Amino acid sequence: MKQICLYFEIHQIIHLKRYRFFDIGRDHYYYDDYENERSINYIAENSYVPALQTLIQMARENDNFKVALSLSGVGIEQLEMHAPQVVDLLVELNSTGKVEWLCEPYSHGLASLGNEESFVDECKRMSAKIKELFGQTPKVFRNSSLIYSDDIGAQVAAMGFKGMLTEGAKHILGWKSPHFVYNNAINPNLKLLLRDYKLSDDISLRFNNPEWSEYPLMADKYMDWIASLPQEENVINIFMELCALGIFQPLSSNILEFLKALPKCAAERGITFATPSEVIKQNESVGAIEIPYNISWVDEERDTSCWLGNGMQREAFNKLYSVADRVRIATDRRIKQDWDYLQASNNFRFMTTKQASVGLNRGIYDGPYDAFTNYMNILGDFISRVNSLYPMDVDNEELNSLLTTIKNQGEEIEAKDKEIEKLRKKLEKYNPTEVAEPKKAPAKKAAAPKKASAKTAVPAAAKEETSAKKAPAKKAAKK
Repeated sequence: MKQICLYFEIHQIIHLKRYRFFDIGRDHYYYDDYENERSINYIAENSYVPALQTLIQMARENDNFKVALSLSGVGIEQLEMHAPQVVDLLVELNSTGKVEWLCEPYSHGLASLGNEESFVDECKRMSAKIKELFGQTPKVFRNSSLIYSDDIGAQVAAMGFKGMLTEGAKHILGWKSPHFVYNNAINPNLKLLLRDYKLSDDISLRFNNPEWSEYPLMADKYMDWIASLPQEENVINIFMELCALGIFQPLSSNILEFLKALPKCAAERGITFATPSEVIKQNESVGAIEIPYNISWVDEERDTSCWLGNGMQREAFNKLYSVADRVRIATDRRIKQDWDYLQASNNFRFMTTKQASVGLNRGIYDGPYDAFTNYMNILGDFISRVNSLYPMDVDNEELNSLLTTIKNQGEEIEAKDKEIEKLRKKLEKYNPTEVAEPKKAPAKKAAAPKKASAKTAVPAAAKEETSAKKAPAKKAAKK
């Protein structure tokens, strides 16, 4: 039986304000609040709200319908601040039991290309946020704009994910079809779902184009295309941004009516919908697919050139991630938030000099050089703030030693916590009545080290490490 894996992504651009060179060191707030509120409310009203209401209706009225979604952390923050009704609808959709939540980098940034430790940290924070909001622990991962390579896939597998979405780029597949499950070339435990870019773009890009040869596209015609695929090609991955429903394709195009008709048309042809986890579980991999260099779902090239294709972009990228290790051990909440917002991939795309097939709205910027200048002014101020916490005279060897100590202490705490939990279970087995008492001596003895280690071990280790070094290092730790 053919399975349609339907997936939508939600991310919201954080608009930066006009920031002059003379603002460096004087103004530490970088965002255009008016534009951020205006744009997200416009998208919510014209896309997110009606699209999510439609998905909820489809989930409740069709037994064969399922869908997958992912959200960026910065997108969630903006929704919670400016459009909480969207978050309410996401929770309502989750209550139908027909949705799987995927994990992606918290910032919707390029950390997978710049700093592995930051990439892992973002994925952990995003998984925790999904668990908090929807009660699910993501098992499948999608990188920002479906960026993928063999090495990135191996990192994702090492984090414990069972599957990953990426682009079924023609220059990667060659004669192969995207309608099978593949696996990572380095770690075969990570299964890959490849986007059918033609069927996806038929909805997200071409649906309302009167010059398109297939216009107008009807649900029964679309399902006929899927049903006519070779019998052995059972997995059809249709991935797009949620704002394709209402923004890329306006509501006046009847895009939502088209979407609502898909489950019924699919059922009539013996086609069902499945979540990524279900597809991975129910289908064996047909083999590894080698992707030694980075691909994505953006532009005709399906690579990373839209973010890192020119010297300006690479300079901004390298400058940003030059302070990644320092930011990771920082405790200042404003530094952490600014780090997430400045990593967002759109900041680098605004600097592209490529001719894209899809129009690019640069917002306040007149062109790529204007975008680069504004971003570098902001980045200059941000880096100076980071260096005020961890000055440049704290050399890399010293900083790496501190990071290693913190990491080792964290692993030791985790091991001890597991040991304590194991002992508690044994205690419950042999003394169930005693353990159930409100005041139990054995439980207190077991709990005390856990509390002390979790609360104080890392700061103490950091303090001892830095105190053993030279004076500038003491100053850095103190700050």
